Amino acid sequence: MNYTIRKSDRTGDQYYEIHHPSGLTVLVYPKEGFTSTYALFAANFGSICNRFVRDGREITVPDGTAHYLEHKLFESEDGDAFSKYAKTGASANAFTSFDMTGYLFQCSDKFAESLEILIDLIQSPYFTPETVAKEQGIIGQEIKMYQDNPDWCALMNLLGGLYHNHPIHTDIAGDIQSIAQITPEILYECYNSYYNLHNMLLCVAGKADPDEVLSILDEKLKPAGPFTTETIFPEEPYEVVKHYVEQKMPVAVPSFHLGFKLTKSTTELPDPKEVSTISIILDAFAGSGSKLYRELTDKGLVNASFSYDMSEGVGYGVIVFSGETHKPDEAAGYILQAVRELCREGVPADLFEEAKRSVYGQAVSVSDHPSSIASALANCFFTGREMFDSMDVTASLTLEEANEVIRHILDPDNYCLSVIRPLET
Repeated sequence: MNYTIRKSDRTGDQYYEIHHPSGLTVLVYPKEGFTSTYALFAANFGSICNRFVRDGREITVPDGTAHYLEHKLFESEDGDAFSKYAKTGASANAFTSFDMTGYLFQCSDKFAESLEILIDLIQSPYFTPETVAKEQGIIGQEIKMYQDNPDWCALMNLLGGLYHNHPIHTDIAGDIQSIAQITPEILYECYNSYYNLHNMLLCVAGKADPDEVLSILDEKLKPAGPFTTETIFPEEPYEVVKHYVEQKMPVAVPSFHLGFKLTKSTTELPDPKEVSTISIILDAFAGSGSKLYRELTDKGLVNASFSYDMSEGVGYGVIVFSGETHKPDEAAGYILQAVRELCREGVPADLFEEAKRSVYGQAVSVSDHPSSIASALANCFFTGREMFDSMDVTASLTLEEANEVIRHILDPDNYCLSVIRPLET
C-alpha cells in the first residue's frame, strides 16, 4: 500500500498518512527512542452534533448522546473492553469533546493485541435496554461531579452568555433530564450515522511500525459505505446573549472567566493561519512575560491560577481569560480595557518576536510525548490543518499580519463575564 510521507524540514520528524481501503485514514508517527506506543481511534462526532440529516431524514438526539455512546461502546456481548485491556497490560481510556469522540490506549508491549481490542470495540456496538438504563446512574453521577466543579460551571455559564443557538453552550454530558431520554435505538442511530470509517481517524505514535499497523487493519477492518451524514447547525447571531452571568457556589475565593466571541459563520472551520496567529498574540498579550500579566499581579488582581485559552470549531470560536481573584469585576475590567488597546494598537514588536519563539517551541515540544503527538494529529486532521504547517506559519508570520488578523476576528464589545462567587454566610 502506498504511504504519503509528511515530513517537517524544521525538525526532521515525519509521519505516514495512509488511506486504508476500508475508508479509514491512518496516521502513523514513529519516534525513535520511545519505548511505548499510543493509539487514538477518533470519530468526527462530538456533543455539538445533536442535529443531523441522514438518508433524507432529519434527526435530533438528546443532549449528551455522544458522551453516552462513548461509555456504552466499551461493553460488548463477550465482555467489557477494560477487562480485555487488563490482560495485555495496556492503559485505556476514552473522551468526548464538543467536536470529537476518542478511544485510546498506551502500551509498552502487546501492541497488536491491544489494537485488535480497540478495533473490535469500535466495530461491535452492543446496546440493550438493560445496559443503557444501567449507565444512566453512572453518567448521572458524572454530571453531578461537573456541576460541583467551579471552573466547569464558570465555562458553561460563559458559553451560555456568548451563544444564543449554537450547541457549544450545552454541556457535553447533557443533564439528568436529557440522558433519561436516551435509548438503544438513539445510540444505534448515532453510531450508524457518525461511526463510519470515512468519518474516523486512527493515530498511532511512539514505538510504531506502519506495516504492522496496516497488517492488523487489513485483517480486522470491515469496509465502510459512503459517509452521507450532514450535521445541522442553527443560525447564530453575531452579538452575545448577555455581558454578565454569575453563580454562587461553596468556594473560598471568587473566580472569573472573561470570554470573547470570535467572528465565525455557522459552518466555518477555523482558519489555520488564524489559529497560529491567535496563539502568538495571546502569548505576547497575556503570557507570563507580558505587560498585562505583570500589572495584574502587581495590583493583586490575579494569582498563579490566571490563564488564557482559545477554543475553536465549526461555527464557534472563543478566547477566554480566567483566574481566581477577590476582585473578579476589577480584574475582568482591567483585561477588557487591555483588549480594547490591543485591537487598537496591536502588540509591541519585541513581545511579538518573543511570543513567536515561545509558541514555536511549544509546537516542537509536542513531539516529546506520544499522547501529545496523537492528540495534535487528530485535532489538526478534523479541523483541516496539517500538523507541521503550523510551525511554518508561526515562523513566517509578521507583526503586521498578526495585528491585522486580531483586529479582524476579535471584537472587544462581543464579550461575556462569568463569575463564581462564594455562598453568602
